Amino acid sequence: MEVDMKLVRFLARQTRETLEIYWLLVRIMVPVILATELLKELGALDFISPTFGPVMALIGLPPELGLAWLTGLLVGLWGAVPIVFTLVPVEQLSTADMTVFSALLLIAHGLPVEQRIIAQAGPSFLLTSLLRLGGGLLYAFMLHHLFAATGWLSQPLAPAWVPMEDATGGWVSMFGSLAETLISMFAILWALSVGLELSKRLGVLDRLIAMIRPVLRLSGMSRDVGPFAAIGLLLGISYGGALLIREARSDVVEPRQIFVACVFMGFAHSIIEDTLVVVALGADIWGVLVGRVAVAIAFTAVVAFCVRALSEESFRKWAFRDERKRNRRGWRFWRRKRVA
Repeated sequence: MEVDMKLVRFLARQTRETLEIYWLLVRIMVPVILATELLKELGALDFISPTFGPVMALIGLPPELGLAWLTGLLVGLWGAVPIVFTLVPVEQLSTADMTVFSALLLIAHGLPVEQRIIAQAGPSFLLTSLLRLGGGLLYAFMLHHLFAATGWLSQPLAPAWVPMEDATGGWVSMFGSLAETLISMFAILWALSVGLELSKRLGVLDRLIAMIRPVLRLSGMSRDVGPFAAIGLLLGISYGGALLIREARSDVVEPRQIFVACVFMGFAHSIIEDTLVVVALGADIWGVLVGRVAVAIAFTAVVAFCVRALSEESFRKWAFRDERKRNRRGWRFWRRKRVA
């Protein structure tokens, strides 16, 4: 009986936490989906899409997907996912297309929120955002040319989950599809939440983190930041970045190592949840997981080499800002104001 009550409390807590995240996502997603449908009905997408043409052409994707990427850049992964198939029907995409788009989206998304978290630990918001943008496009470019040269993954896309199809039945059909998407999205989020919490309690997550730490050293990260980068890799920037903020303000970890760890997390984070979502859309796991992590390690190693070559003055000017000192100055100003 006691075990049953613990299980009920556990599931109730996970459901409550999932609902909190879900409601936040719904408030972001629904307006984006409705706006996209309205733009499509008005024919505005025919004018907007060509502006993304040159960038999408570099990576072999339809220009319409540029709007989905822009939404992902500003809102996050869950902002882009529901509108992909409203912009380009499933039958017009290949597995290679979805893999290239997903790789780009997984590296460069949610910049206003995620990079602000990173900036709180000290690294430059602008520089780390540009590195994610450039790195995402570079990796997508590499994948596109690999697939084009080899014919790998050229088969028609066969997604396991279609969040929002190109609705041909007007607004009624669109709202029906939206309702199905919201229901399935909650089920996916709940299952991921429960699965991750169970992996923590069973010690699986700790073992995974321990296995990853030696690999992270290949990217130029020291033992001090390895655990935080591993947590960010598995669970996301909100977790790994928050821990790095605490360490940065305690002045224990060297700033250049914080910068390198944050660059790595920008390239590869939340690989469990995010990877499962795009694989359900039809992306190939080798491109969006194995290749992405390998590229993140290699790219971070290059950045670490460049950072080591910078003088302290240049590093502080262009790459890193001591948020801890800035917060202290803000506290002293606030205290003087209160005394006055």
